[in-house]
Amino acid sequence: MRELIDKLYKNNTLTEEELRYLIKNIDEEEKKYLIEKANETRHRYYSNKVFMRGLIEFTNYCKNDCYYCGIRRSNKNVERYRLSLEEILNCCEIGYNLGYKTFVLQGGEDGYYTDDKIVEIIKAIKEKYPHCAITLSIGEKSYESYKKYFEAGADRYLLRHETADEIHYSKLHPKELSFSEREECLYNLKEIGFQVGAGFMVGSPYQTVENLAKDLLFLKKLDPHMVGIGPFIPQKDTKFKDETGGTLEATILMIALTRLLLPKALIPATTALGTINPLGREKGLRAGGNVVMPNLSPTNVREKYSLYDNKICTGDEAAECRKCIEGRINNAGFEVELSRGDNLEWRRK
Repeated sequence: MRELIDKLYKNNTLTEEELRYLIKNIDEEEKKYLIEKANETRHRYYSNKVFMRGLIEFTNYCKNDCYYCGIRRSNKNVERYRLSLEEILNCCEIGYNLGYKTFVLQGGEDGYYTDDKIVEIIKAIKEKYPHCAITLSIGEKSYESYKKYFEAGADRYLLRHETADEIHYSKLHPKELSFSEREECLYNLKEIGFQVGAGFMVGSPYQTVENLAKDLLFLKKLDPHMVGIGPFIPQKDTKFKDETGGTLEATILMIALTRLLLPKALIPATTALGTINPLGREKGLRAGGNVVMPNLSPTNVREKYSLYDNKICTGDEAAECRKCIEGRINNAGFEVELSRGDNLEWRRK
């Protein structure tokens, strides 16, 4: 097993069969060794820096009906909301004053926000904060739409692929959604020039070791600039409400393997990790993560953006989040980095 880990550390690749074997058979001692190697790899490229992104969850309307998601369109128990341009800019101002140089605009696939509205938001933020990065996370769009956002000034786009197996994808999503379309969107984003983020849930219903190995190989092939990996957490208003959630241990393993496969990637220690374990985010950083995303959304909408149950930090003001997460980062032996934090290999076209 250690030979496999050393091979991955040295060459940044393994075969599907080797990945499956490693995921199935790794023991606690070997996992510690893997995490050490992931930590070394992150340190080689990014030192002990952890990049801060200010998250703005600006709409919880969504046209999709993904089976695992709390803001799916058929969930009648969600109190829906949309933030105005003024409210979004207010979030940015608070974040900028707290030192953030990246704003992450995340929302459901909400038709109210037309391309023109999204472009208006991007341009308004860039006009006030020209040296800050804008990340969008608003789902599947056409090539033309993505191009408009990029030309307006957006820098990054997060679109988790969730699972790289078409059959597994169909068990998590309604028939109008497909992995092939998700994959096409990701390659379109890369072609346009975005810093692109993909990623997947760990422990989702019907997931197998074979699925996880496929996910890792898909990431290696896509070579995204960012990778978001978090545990599946059931949500009370979905068909998967009684399913078992993903574990901290399995998620940490996937983060460490991803760091070794993609040594220069930006990898968040997600809020979902902190939700399933009080030290989840710290463990994610020690396994190779190097990004955290404190919430800048107004506190009166935080609980309404309920992708999963028991989400942490919904009641904290932005300044509280900032102070808390910095303390956690420092206590874990890392240093907060407040630059834009671009991927080392990305340059705007």
